[in-house]
Amino acid sequence: MTEPAQTAKDPGYEFTQDWFSGNTRTWQQLFTIIKPRRFLEIGSFEGRSTCWIIEAGTKTAEDSIEVTCIDTWQGGAEHQPGAAIDTSMPAVERRFDANIALAKASAAHGAEVTKIKDWSNLALADLIAARSDQRFDLVYIDGSHQSPDVMTDAVMAFQLLRVGGLMIFDDYLWSMDQPGHQDIMKMPKPAIDAFLNVFQRKMQVYRGAPLYQLYTYKVSD
Repeated sequence: MTEPAQTAKDPGYEFTQDWFSGNTRTWQQLFTIIKPRRFLEIGSFEGRSTCWIIEAGTKTAEDSIEVTCIDTWQGGAEHQPGAAIDTSMPAVERRFDANIALAKASAAHGAEVTKIKDWSNLALADLIAARSDQRFDLVYIDGSHQSPDVMTDAVMAFQLLRVGGLMIFDDYLWSMDQPGHQDIMKMPKPAIDAFLNVFQRKMQVYRGAPLYQLYTYKVSD
């Protein structure tokens, strides 16, 4: 079994949360298979996953990579004052900028990072309207946890993903509520399930992967 790359742990990085490192073994295995070079990340926070993508991606691709990051840096419902993870989002954005600069400087090969500070539906609409022939090899959906937002991100990002490319959903099983009392509008799973049901002839799920994230790939346009 391929060992996970030891990335995003350099003392120069500044992270206050770690919601990603537990996924790196699976990501490394998938990177080894498809060797992605063009990445779209919806929801970047402090850049922990972005830094890992830069470090691991430039190694497996053995070439430069492109990463497009979309985030409002306003935080989700859980990051607002008085919420579960009360967070200073301006400080989060400053850490993202500093961490990305460090990752780019230490990458095995060059990494071009495009930061789009906007709502994901507007940013994705702009990317679709650009009608680029170059689609993304990997789309990581890790923005809002609200079901309507997750659905919108998935449907729009599908158009930007190449056939054979990966679409990874974070927090598939996440909910702010206690089991048995979940609000389906405030969790990703119902939206992800609905998307995959409607797109079942165009998207497939990687079987055997850990379930908290959901790993899928595009089989047709």
